[in-house]
Amino acid sequence: MQGMHPTVFLGRPLTRAGMFYAALLVATLTPSFFAASTAPANRPNIILFIADDISWDDLGCTGNPTARTPHIDRLAANGRRFDAAYLTASSCSPSRSSIITGRYPHNNGRASELHQPIAAHLPWFPRLLREAGYYTVLSGKHHMTSEPPVAGELPQPAAFDSVDTGKVPGNGGGHANWVKGVQERPKEKPFFCWFASNDAHRDWDGDVDWRPESYGAKHAAAAVRVPPFLRDDAATRDDLASYHNEVTRFDHYIGEVVAALEKEGALANTLILIMADNGRPFPRAKTRLHDSGMKTYLIAHWPAGLMQPGLPSTSLVSAIDIAPTVLAVAGLPPSPTMQGLSFLPVLKNPASKVRQHAFSEHNWHDYEAHGRAVRSEGFLYIVNHRPALAWQGPADSVRSPSHQTLRAARDAGSLTPAQADVFLAPRPSEELYESATDQHQLKNLAADPAHRAVKVRLAKLLAEWSDVTGDTVPAHLTGDGFDRETGAAVRAAGATKAAKGGKAAVRGTPAGSERNAARVNTPGPR
Repeated sequence: MQGMHPTVFLGRPLTRAGMFYAALLVATLTPSFFAASTAPANRPNIILFIADDISWDDLGCTGNPTARTPHIDRLAANGRRFDAAYLTASSCSPSRSSIITGRYPHNNGRASELHQPIAAHLPWFPRLLREAGYYTVLSGKHHMTSEPPVAGELPQPAAFDSVDTGKVPGNGGGHANWVKGVQERPKEKPFFCWFASNDAHRDWDGDVDWRPESYGAKHAAAAVRVPPFLRDDAATRDDLASYHNEVTRFDHYIGEVVAALEKEGALANTLILIMADNGRPFPRAKTRLHDSGMKTYLIAHWPAGLMQPGLPSTSLVSAIDIAPTVLAVAGLPPSPTMQGLSFLPVLKNPASKVRQHAFSEHNWHDYEAHGRAVRSEGFLYIVNHRPALAWQGPADSVRSPSHQTLRAARDAGSLTPAQADVFLAPRPSEELYESATDQHQLKNLAADPAHRAVKVRLAKLLAEWSDVTGDTVPAHLTGDGFDRETGAAVRAAGATKAAKGGKAAVRGTPAGSERNAARVNTPGPR
C-alpha cells in the first residue's frame, strides 16, 4: 500500500489514523488472546482433508462393501465417525467457501453461486490461525477467492503461508505435495493444512495415472454398488468403477501423510478431519439437497485430544461448524462473523449434542436453481422455489455415461420411479422424508396427513432461518449456462462469461443480496 504508514497489526497494514483504533482494540483484548497467540508449538496441529465430489456412503467405514479406503477406515476405527454431518451446499466452491468462513452460502455474498468470490470483509479461519502463530498450507484444489475490498476497507491478509496445486506429471489428483508440505514445515510452529484433492471430480484422470504398486488393482465394474436412481448397466458400472478408483487414490495419499506424521512422532498431537465438498458427480447426487448430495462423511482422528476413540457420534454437524471447531482446538475464539458451532464437545464425548438443526441450500451451479432444506427431528424438509425446473445435476454429470444411459431409458419409457426423479419437472415445491426409514429419500411424505404436524413445524423453522439470516428469493436468478439434456455450454442472449472455463450464464441476483446478507451474522436456529 504505497504512500501509507508501514505499521502492521494482526497482519494488516495500517494508516496513521488506523493506529489509534488498533491501540484501542489491543487495550480491550484479554490475556487469553495473547496466550493463544504466543503459546509454544505443543498446540495441536490440524489437517483438513477435503475430497472433491465423494458421497458419504462411498467409503468402507460408512458401509460401502466394495469401496477400498483402508487408511480412512483405520482412522475412523481409532477416531470418531460423525454419522449426521451435512454440508450447506452440495456444490464445489459454495461448499468450500462456507466451510472456510463458517457461514451459510447466501451469507457469503456472491460466493453462494459456483465460481463466485466471497465477500471481501469476511475472514477465513486459516488466516486467524496464521495470525495466532500457526503455519498454514493449502495444497491441492483451491476454488476460493475474495471480492476486492470496498472503498475504505483493507484487503484480507493472506490465509496461507504456502499454496500449491498439488499436481505433478503422472498425478493430477492434487495430492502430490501433501507429504512434502508436512515434512518441510517450520518445526517450531504448530501447523494447519488444507489438503484438497481433485479426486473424484470429472473427468477421471485416475485411470490414466493409475499405479497398481501404490493403489492396488483397479475397481472391477462388476463389483461396484449401483444406487437405485442409476441404471445398472455396463456404461454406468464402468463409470462408477472409475469414480471408485479416484476415491481409493484419495485414501492412499491420506495414508502417506499419516505415515509421515507417525515417523516423526507428530500424529498424536494432530487433529485430522476428513470430509467432502459434495456428493458424487452422478445423477441425483452432486447439487442435490438430498443426502446423496448434501450428506458428508466426517472422520476425526486425534489421539491426544479425542476421548473414547472408536465410538461414532449421531450429533448433527453442519459444515459451518468446522471453522469454530478448528479455532477452538487451537485455543482461539470464533470470529463474530461465524454462524457455526464448535463440535469440540463431541470430540470429548461422543454422546454430546451440539445442534438440533442443520440447514442447506441449492443455488446456481451451471443451471438456475433456488432450494432450501432443513434437517431436524430425523426428517429432511425441502422447499423448492423453482419447481418448474428439473434437478438433473451439474453439467459434467449430465455429460456422463451414467446420465446419458438414463436419458436413453427415459426416451424408451423404461425408467423406475427413482431414476425418473432425475428428470422430473415440474418438481414438488415441498418434500419431506424420514431419513431413518428412507435412506435414499424416495418416498415424499409432504402430502401425507400423518406427517402434517412435522411438515408444519419444519416449514416454520426453515422460514425463520431464512428470515433472520437475510435470505431472499430473487426474481431474477442466474440462468442456465448449459443445455439440460446434453450438458453442452450454451450462450443465452446477454450472457457474460462465468469465472471459470468460459462457461456462459446470464448472471442474476444472488440470494440474500437485496438484504445485504453478507453483513448478517445472525445464525438463526441451531
